[in-house]
Amino acid sequence: MYYSEEIIEEVRSRNDIVDIISGYVALKKQGNNYFGICPFHNEKSPSFSVNRRGQFFHCFGCGKGGNVFTFVCEYENFSFPEAVKFLADRSGIALPEVEMTPEMKKHAGEKQKLMEIQKEAATFYYYQLRNGSGSTGLEYFKNDRKLSDETMKKFGLGYSLKYTDAMYRYLKEKGYEDELIQKSGLCDYSEKYGFNDKFINRVMFPIFDIHDKVIAFGGRVMGDGKPKYLNSPETPIFNKSRTVYGLNFARTSRKDRIIMCEGYMDVIAMHQGGFTEACASLGTAFTYEQANLIKRYSKNIYLAYDSDGAGTAAALKNIKILHECGLGCRVIDLKPCKDPDEFLKTYGPEEFEKRIENAINGFMFEIGKLREEYPPGNPDDETNFQKETAKKLCRYKDELERDNYLKAVCREYGIQEKLMEDYVRKVSSAMELKGDEDKDDTAVTGLKSGRKEAPSADDAIKNAQRAFLTFIVEDPPLYLKLKDYISVTDFTDPLYCKVAGIMFEEIESDGFNPGAIISSFPETDDQRLVAEIFSTKVGNIEGDSQKNQTIKDLIIKIRDNAISDYQLKNATDGNAIMKTIKDRKALDEFKHKELNLY
Repeated sequence: MYYSEEIIEEVRSRNDIVDIISGYVALKKQGNNYFGICPFHNEKSPSFSVNRRGQFFHCFGCGKGGNVFTFVCEYENFSFPEAVKFLADRSGIALPEVEMTPEMKKHAGEKQKLMEIQKEAATFYYYQLRNGSGSTGLEYFKNDRKLSDETMKKFGLGYSLKYTDAMYRYLKEKGYEDELIQKSGLCDYSEKYGFNDKFINRVMFPIFDIHDKVIAFGGRVMGDGKPKYLNSPETPIFNKSRTVYGLNFARTSRKDRIIMCEGYMDVIAMHQGGFTEACASLGTAFTYEQANLIKRYSKNIYLAYDSDGAGTAAALKNIKILHECGLGCRVIDLKPCKDPDEFLKTYGPEEFEKRIENAINGFMFEIGKLREEYPPGNPDDETNFQKETAKKLCRYKDELERDNYLKAVCREYGIQEKLMEDYVRKVSSAMELKGDEDKDDTAVTGLKSGRKEAPSADDAIKNAQRAFLTFIVEDPPLYLKLKDYISVTDFTDPLYCKVAGIMFEEIESDGFNPGAIISSFPETDDQRLVAEIFSTKVGNIEGDSQKNQTIKDLIIKIRDNAISDYQLKNATDGNAIMKTIKDRKALDEFKHKELNLY
């Protein structure tokens, strides 16, 4: 960090974490927190929690957590200074000019140089396509794909030479070191062969970030080489699962929609045909991160995938992902053509626009494909079709939304509404019950660790310490009622002890702020752990009496462990032995004390 603590705190306080994260993740309020599908791992049920009062987030599934800076760094792949600048710009805060440390300059300089290398490579490939060496690639784009010079220029299309080290030699001539060239993903290294180009004899597609900067490449081989399509490996500036090809152009389209295609050429053909809202995931796997990225620019999503079996399977999978990210979608029928490129060449843009207007709702598309598996006429198939349909309807937790889809399905396929309603209710209850059985309930006092294995004694102590601190985070004045019974030194884990010390001191001075506490830990792993401390799940507690007893049990467990730990470390010290006896007596008295905290 090279901005002052005052500047960092001002930026953090001016960017509400719920407002920021809701721009990436669909959040719904549940109690005091907001929940959504985690953008950092694949999940079906929301376990990603955002606490507005404390200004921190925590995922109970993958363990990611921190404050608003942590989230932006993780999601956007920003360094901390980049995240500060991003949030400062968003909130209209002018940052002062500052001096970077040599280490920061090295880190920032490396990313900058990697961006420069990608730009140099794009220029090299672009030039090679247009001189005699790239005639094969130029013929492919112009004659086979019917692309105009304007389109090729817009997308920066190029060609990689047949030589195995053309790019390596070019970058060396530009003065770049071997280590950076290897990190760029443009060249591979082996002890036997030295450096070799990643892309050889391929037409090249620069991959841009949303700010129009080249961060990677895709290449299609000319001839019979394998693989047919090849992407850059992930690098410090390129994360495939968080990048959408063509989104830098699509996000500026004046049309209030995004059309998702399968590949580079489909996107390029769509743009040439006037559909500048087209983009594509990189490779066959569409990710939650990509869905959340797209959501920032439009909530009207259309799928224009290949009309073959693989395209249909991808559409069915991605409809679910989009729904779980709070996005509906419609599916464009491209038959009898295979893909958007072929459709536009055969029928033209006007006919494609008609197909968009007649695109089928994503859920109804799913049910239509399900009907193909269970054709009408056979009672067993009819029963299975209706049962599977009911399971899909259970995906909709909002009753109004579920009811509308239920009526639409029953109307379309001649199903009795009452029967379907009853069965959906039955299936939904069974799924909820199964979900409750799957939940872990391991620790004393009902703490849920999120782990499947039984916790060790050390885990149980840490759970208790985390749970106590979570109670304080949720109700800071509670500490003032309990400070005579517990102290910072009772927290035997060094991180927990440090967090407790900061918390208790800030509460005493009426300046407690969990989000700011997280900022005081520079390491991302520590920020995650602090957010976890602030987000410990506690079992169902009903009424003030049970809450009083739970907190009392936690204090007893924490104090008993602290006394035992102290006694073990100071077994031969006479004064320590006397202190231990005194502390044990005080703890015994506390056990018989009735707490009235609420």
